[in-house]
Amino acid sequence: MSISIREAIDGDEDLVFDFICAFAEYEKLSDEVVATSKDIKRDLFGENARVLCDIVEQNNKPVGFALYYYTYSTFMGKHGIWLEDLFIDPNCRGAGAGKALMAHLAKKCVDEDLARFEWWVLDWNKPSIDFYKSLGANMQDEWTVCRIDGEALEKLAQGN
Repeated sequence: MSISIREAIDGDEDLVFDFICAFAEYEKLSDEVVATSKDIKRDLFGENARVLCDIVEQNNKPVGFALYYYTYSTFMGKHGIWLEDLFIDPNCRGAGAGKALMAHLAKKCVDEDLARFEWWVLDWNKPSIDFYKSLGANMQDEWTVCRIDGEALEKLAQGN
């Protein structure tokens, strides 16, 4: 079985969106998906694109994706990569596509002299946690995620 990785290109927005929806379903978060294929096209391929996406293929058939962007560490004085989403079709797992995507992004970090490669994983997702640990990932349990959105974001933006 051949595994290859390519950058997503304009025209892949429906494929990427389908992967996002499948990922959301897997994580039991389908009700949180409000994005559309049009949003994905704008943000991946538009004039002011700020996110990147790679597609992994097995035997020339897309089976998953990694969507990521650059971060910055003030302590290290270097950029890093934040992996927003990684998803492999459940029917295609175990053949090395996920590991290939992770290795591809790790190589990007090394080649570009980036300091970090980071992502979140849901605490109930033992298969993914085990997979990430097998790659050498360290769980950062001492950190708590903070988020402001919706009405609270609007209120804070108004200075309240």
